[in-house]
Amino acid sequence: MASLCKHFRKFILYPEHYLSRFYCTNALASSKQTERVYSVAKRTSENNPSHHTLEQLGLFYTIPTKTADSLFKLGGFPKTFRANINTFGETCLMIRSPAVEIISFLEKTDYNKPVVRYVLYGKPGCGKSLTLAHLVHYAFINDFIILHVPWVWDWFRNERHEVVYSANHEGCVDLPLISALWLKHFQLQNNKILNELELPIKKAYIWNQRESTPAGSHLLDLVSHGINRVKYAADCVMAIIAELKVFSKEKRCKIFVAVDGFNAFFGDHTNLKTPDRTKVLPTMVTLTKAFLEITKQDWNNGAVVVTVDQMAANFNTLHSHLPLFLLGKSGFEYINPFLPISVNEYTDMELNSMLDYYEDRRWLQNTNGRHELAFLTNKNPYQLMTICGPY
Repeated sequence: MASLCKHFRKFILYPEHYLSRFYCTNALASSKQTERVYSVAKRTSENNPSHHTLEQLGLFYTIPTKTADSLFKLGGFPKTFRANINTFGETCLMIRSPAVEIISFLEKTDYNKPVVRYVLYGKPGCGKSLTLAHLVHYAFINDFIILHVPWVWDWFRNERHEVVYSANHEGCVDLPLISALWLKHFQLQNNKILNELELPIKKAYIWNQRESTPAGSHLLDLVSHGINRVKYAADCVMAIIAELKVFSKEKRCKIFVAVDGFNAFFGDHTNLKTPDRTKVLPTMVTLTKAFLEITKQDWNNGAVVVTVDQMAANFNTLHSHLPLFLLGKSGFEYINPFLPISVNEYTDMELNSMLDYYEDRRWLQNTNGRHELAFLTNKNPYQLMTICGPY
């Protein structure tokens, strides 16, 4: 008892002596702990989508930075995924079954026959846009001319977009700035292949008394004119698509059409209004007419891949993610016949592969609670990306 009182008095008088001994003891114990072992991302060295097979499911492949900038600088990746790319310093996609399935079909397609149309569908956040991005990369590697719409609803949701009545299509409206932006996107994606191909346009286009694009001009002249003269951008888009259909039928090029949120074309509402405050329907927009024209089955030497999504749907179709409900009667009849491809939630293997990637990038310190993350997100890719995010 006397010894205990003695130590107590010393602690009261000289607390730093005892505290220093305590901290030194804990520091020594922590120094003996082993370093944390992080999981390593499961990757494949095969970065050519043409060679991706079912044996590589769940593995990550890298898109070169230069290629990614050409293909997706102006759209194609969800915003959250784009933020992750900037953080991780690389563009990596997981190889998943829907993309591999469509690639295997494209490898076996007879391009002398009318184009086959594929419809990607699934619940929101399951990866339809990234599957489409994987296929766009495949088209780029295989020298297709790419007609890519990153997200159709972006055209219709902002009421501040400039809307003008079309001079050449009665009852229709043009979206000049949106059309010019799409032309810039088209130019970035296809500049290399278009410079290699000889594609002289078939007819002359008279824009006004002073400006025209004569027959025999290169297709890129139409692209440049639409970018530099925004007033005529929508008409340039329609002209380019019409010319490309002819070139494709003549076997002078292959075309890959990729449209994300295709069902928005068949909706009954937009947030757009004309200068006289008339509400604009999707069918009134010249861009809609252009891309409905290229998704017809009256041409060959190409492929059409579209997605249908509840985020781009009418309010009365939100109860289902199936194509019939999202496209409606008119849209379903328009796209039929088509090959439906379901994009589902992660499998257990894909979920673990994704979490391994996050650990590899030091985005997560540890993922001991993997079962809890699977439960909280229902293995939904977007929900997993969100719940593992910084906010």
